[in-house]
Amino acid sequence: MKIKNFGIWLRYDSRSGTHNMYREYRDLSVSGAVTQCYRDMGARHRARAHSIQIIKVEVVKAANCRRPQVKQFHDSKIKFPLPKRIQHRNRMPLFSVRKPRTYFL
Repeated sequence: MKIKNFGIWLRYDSRSGTHNMYREYRDLSVSGAVTQCYRDMGARHRARAHSIQIIKVEVVKAANCRRPQVKQFHDSKIKFPLPKRIQHRNRMPLFSVRKPRTYFL
């Protein structure tokens, strides 16, 4: 499976009226992107699932993406820090008095 960019057109009812929206998400499948959309709309706009209508879902090419939240992951040289140290077998003693510290302090 390959990660894709999805564009989602939707309509939702808020407390003040009905709004149309376009949102972009990165996911492996359409259902994953739609799930992200429902959770994001609930978090940002307090929109309940029954008040959201998905109009259209499309795969969007990287060149056609609009949102900076999606564009920032298009870099092929992107790196993420490791939250833990990797213990190398050849550097570890066979027996140790204390537990290994794997977290950076």
